[in-house]
Amino acid sequence: MSSDPATGPVTRLRAASLSLGYEDRTVVHELDLAIPDGRVTVIVGPNACGKSTTLRALGRLLKPKGGAVLLDGAELARIPTKKIAQSIGLLPQTPVAPEAITVADLVSRGRQPHQAWWKQWSADDERAVTAAMERTDVAALAERPVDALSGGQRQRVWIAMALAQETDLLLLDEPTTYLDISHQVEVLDLVRQLNREQGRTVVVVLHDLNQAARYADHLVAMKEGLVVAEGTPDEVVTAELVREVFGLESVVVPDPVTGSPLVVPGAPWTPGEGGPGAGGAAEAVEDASFSSAP
Repeated sequence: MSSDPATGPVTRLRAASLSLGYEDRTVVHELDLAIPDGRVTVIVGPNACGKSTTLRALGRLLKPKGGAVLLDGAELARIPTKKIAQSIGLLPQTPVAPEAITVADLVSRGRQPHQAWWKQWSADDERAVTAAMERTDVAALAERPVDALSGGQRQRVWIAMALAQETDLLLLDEPTTYLDISHQVEVLDLVRQLNREQGRTVVVVLHDLNQAARYADHLVAMKEGLVVAEGTPDEVVTAELVREVFGLESVVVPDPVTGSPLVVPGAPWTPGEGGPGAGGAAEAVEDASFSSAP
């Protein structure tokens, strides 16, 4: 990623002194945020901290109260909607599909930004839809109704629709909500694969700090509408940060599988009869993590 000595890292998408809110309530306060190109950025924070609100503004679903979102140096508010849709793919929280729509039809809607009255369905559209369904492993479901699929399958279909847009920027708002743990891992593995294989810039809002640390290249922690910390997971995820942002006492140890930071809650703690106290539990977790290392 290149950089400018005056402005810092050069990125396609950034927020500059961005303030956001609803009616008279301000949720995000003069936020400055640069999204690293070609990386997976994950935004975390407690409920109502402004993370999903920020993502909505990055996708121009929410008008700023102050400041601006910039795409390639231009204010998002001044760019035609269709042009934005050709650059930014956005998957909101719990999207709802039209009743009885098939997988192929829903994924095909991702090509709408590329349509015009003089240019309807083309060979490029067909190629993009087919490739998106194959990449997300939903091609075999093409003729099935979306509402007949499992939660994990539906999420893959929605991601396929976003991929069919063929945008360089992909924004996902809590894509693992309501999914069981196996489907959560399935979806996040797919997101990382898309980034690694295609170089897409991805921004994801997640609730689970351990999942965020495992999948993020760049981690942003928010609290009360402000960025508290950002950087690599190793730089951001510390016991002090978890205490400050989430109000939780914890022990941070290496994940025995990936080596990424793993947050183990340490308080409140009610020891069982004859069990270890809070300190003993923390030490036991650390001992277990190191003894499992090769």
